[in-house]
Amino acid sequence: MVMEPSIDKVAEALYNSGCIKFGSFKIKSGALSPYYIDIARLLSKPKELCAIAEIAAQKICQINSANMLTKIASIELKGALIAPSIACKINLPCVIVRKEEKNYGATGRIAGANIEKGDKILFIDDVISEGLSKIEGIKPLQELGAEIKHILVIVNREQEGKEKMEKAGYTVHALAKVSEIVASLQENKKISDEQAEIVLKFIKK
Repeated sequence: MVMEPSIDKVAEALYNSGCIKFGSFKIKSGALSPYYIDIARLLSKPKELCAIAEIAAQKICQINSANMLTKIASIELKGALIAPSIACKINLPCVIVRKEEKNYGATGRIAGANIEKGDKILFIDDVISEGLSKIEGIKPLQELGAEIKHILVIVNREQEGKEKMEKAGYTVHALAKVSEIVASLQENKKISDEQAEIVLKFIKK
């Protein structure tokens, strides 16, 4: 399989930083997964964090050429860890949506840049699985008058989340699918053929 250079770079950065792990992991649905992605591990490897941020920035610049984005946004915790690094590279204000209202100091659910009516915001997150958690971060922005049409994730876990969100009217962009990451790691001898096969079978279920 011939990989796009950016997919190999994403796979390498996630593997070298320990973001992608193989074994048996209980995921949010309660099912057991043969792999797990912990984007927070990027914080331990600045070189890999910068690599992911650069690839994401390039993707956003492509999207922005036709959409005139005014801000990027994410929700705590995982997406919020990488959004500021991306914002620095594309020179767009960054917004973080808190999961709960803050009732002291700077109150509310919005941290960072203010939301203006008519803002065109690209929403960033670490992964997309079933997609439902994205609405939790997008809705408060829409309630303040922002327009969100595009979602960018680092990894598409290929659990129909992209399809569900696109049926809801959003365009979902991913730096890589998990199947592409696994294929790249297998091709570059980072994981065994057996490990790759187990993950690919899990994805196809």
